[in-house]
Amino acid sequence: MVSTTAAGTGLSDADFTRFVEYFYKRTGIHFNAGKRYFVDKRIDTCVRNSPYDTFTSWFAALRMSDKSAMLQDLINQLTVNETYFLREDYQFDAMLSTVLPNVLRDRGGIGRITGPVKILSLPCSTGEEPYSIALRLLEEWDQIDNVDVEIHGADIDSEVLDKAAHASYGERSLQRVPKSWLNKYFTSVGAGRYQVDEGIRSAVTLHRVNVCDTAAMRAFRDYDVIYCRNVLIYFDELSSRRAAENLFGALRPGGYLFLGHSESMSRISPIFTPTRLPEGIVYQRPTGAN
Repeated sequence: MVSTTAAGTGLSDADFTRFVEYFYKRTGIHFNAGKRYFVDKRIDTCVRNSPYDTFTSWFAALRMSDKSAMLQDLINQLTVNETYFLREDYQFDAMLSTVLPNVLRDRGGIGRITGPVKILSLPCSTGEEPYSIALRLLEEWDQIDNVDVEIHGADIDSEVLDKAAHASYGERSLQRVPKSWLNKYFTSVGAGRYQVDEGIRSAVTLHRVNVCDTAAMRAFRDYDVIYCRNVLIYFDELSSRRAAENLFGALRPGGYLFLGHSESMSRISPIFTPTRLPEGIVYQRPTGAN
């Protein structure tokens, strides 16, 4: 039996099972035995960052008390945030060439559209995706001066949202950004890092939310486009279905959902209509759907 009496010594099989069940109930994210080493290391970090000296005391405090800061630290440790600017940009191509023209048409056309076109990036991680959307619109959408656009980013991880708000990035995040865009929309802040200019940062509204939290997701409504890429693969069948229903509720009827290239809504829920575009598959909330 692996000892659980001190931080850094790992979890017993029973403790690991109890922990993953608890985390699943709070977030919808399930870790199987193949993630054991990853989970053990991150829990060890959480215990070391807390006033408690054992997993048992830390876990008891987490479960028995209103320890929102502890839970957020745990979520921050256990969520993976791998991203960079202009990632899977063929989907941005689809947004510009087909999706946004369809949105304008369906909402009455230029000059008659009421309310902003709303775009959501969830999870937005450290901000590269929503800022990429802003850059593509500014540089390549011919209607950007005629249409009010709102860009929102949301994530379960408070630490990455803080980084998104600061919007300072290094070479790896910026590797696909054209130099002309870097000069135009970023400011060098030293040590090979560049910060997105204030005008773009202020145009992106950030939120903390769990896509599986139905009550919290009710605040997200009437989006025309949602990017939810490479997150549903971390959920089991039940959580994936709940997330799909929450995304459905966040879209305007006729709105578009982009998933990651390895994800398929047809395996999760029949409520969306798959639509094939030249660039690939996008999922629509049917018009008239309640």
